[in-house]
Parts: sequence; structure tokens; C-alpha cells
Amino acid sequence: MAVKISDIYNFIDSFAPFDSQCEWDNSGLLLGSMEKETFRIGFALDAETDVIEQAHSSGCDLIVTHHPVIFKPLHSISFDDPSALLIKYGISIICAHTNLDKSDCGVNRVLAEKMGLTDIQRFDSGSDASMCMIGKIADTSPAELAKLISSRLHAHTEFSESNKIIKKVAVCGGAGGEFMYELAGKVDAFITGEIKHHEFIDSKRLGISVFKAGHYETEYPVIPFLKEKTADKFDIDCILLDQKNPVKYCEG
Repeated sequence: MAVKISDIYNFIDSFAPFDSQCEWDNSGLLLGSMEKETFRIGFALDAETDVIEQAHSSGCDLIVTHHPVIFKPLHSISFDDPSALLIKYGISIICAHTNLDKSDCGVNRVLAEKMGLTDIQRFDSGSDASMCMIGKIADTSPAELAKLISSRLHAHTEFSESNKIIKKVAVCGGAGGEFMYELAGKVDAFITGEIKHHEFIDSKRLGISVFKAGHYETEYPVIPFLKEKTADKFDIDCILLDQKNPVKYCEG
């Protein structure tokens, strides 16, 4: 059964409104036509070249990703540029970025549930930090939480320690380190994908344990969720496109 791309767009929009995206973002239908029909959808975190080639060989005519395939203005395009490949193969793409970060059933809800948090609620903030989710966890130490994160997300977790037992945790997939300052004093720990060196230093002064678990690792869990949610709604082939973490780690 085929559905229009506009049907998929409107479905995502129903739980992650595209008009809620941050002003600097570029989410939406970034290539293709709303009126075109789709027969098979591929889901991935990023529209990398290998992902697009796989989508083409698998018969996908639509890709849904989290990260925008076009983010900054393109001043030139090579033949192997992702956008050029999408045009070459006639594949449309919908990118749900910060609108999915902010969604009540998006990136951060899925991450919070992956961490086993309970009583999950959105962080009450008037800023972009409102995309963070907060929940409770059984009393644990920073070292124990780091092990849990590494196990649940298959992550190489870096962390700082406060002297507090951790009971209340905030999460933000991706690059959320800057939100630590608004969360300090409201939670005992903060899990995100990217944290800068000075933020690690400041975390000790602010009395909050912070955990850097990787951009890919903290955001990828939403992709299988999004695929299943779409497959449950529409009678259409939905597949997970094989994508590996672009970051490699040296054990030594």
C-alpha cells in the first residue's frame, strides 16, 4: 500500500510539530514533493552517502532522518554529495531534528526510558533547555550510573562526580552540555552526548554529576522507535537502514 509523503510528514508533525523547531534549525521535507507516493521508507540518524546507497539498493523512495541533510547553506554541490545522490535516485527525505528533540515522545523521552527513569517529565524552562527530560532513578553513585549508561547505550561514558547520591536525573540527547547550568540545583545528574572541558570543570563547582555518552549513542535510540511508530500507523514497508557510529575509539 502506498501513502503520500504528505501523510508521513503530517504524522510526524502530529507528535513532533515542525513549527516547534529551533529558529536555527532546518527540519521538514528537505527534498522531494509532498504529493509523491512512497512505498518503502528507510530510517536513519543521518543521511550519509552509505545510508543513501543502501536506501536506493533496498528500494526506499523516502528516507526519514533525525539530522538534517541540508543544514547550512550549500554554496556548491559535488556529484557524491548526499543531496545530489538523493536527487539522482529520486529519493525524498524528511528530517525531524529539534522538533523531535522537543517532542514529548521524541529523542529525550526515548533516552529517559532507555535509562530506566521513572516519573519522567519535561524540564520546565523557557529556553531550549526545555527539550530536556527529567526522571527519578533508584539511589545510585556516579560510577554506578556511568556503568549503566555504558551498558544501555553501548557507550564510552566520560563523567564527573559530585558528592551527591544520584536520585534525580536529566537527559538530553546530542549536544546538550550547555543546559547543565540551568539544570544545576534541580537534578543530581545530567546525561547528554557532548560536554565541553570547561563544563566538566564547572559541574564540580555546581554540584551536579555530568555524563558524556556520545552524540550518536544518545540520539540513535529514537530511530527504531520512530520506525516502529510509523509502521504501526501505516500499512507500508518501513526498514532500519544500517548505520554505524562515525566515531571510533582506541582501547589502550
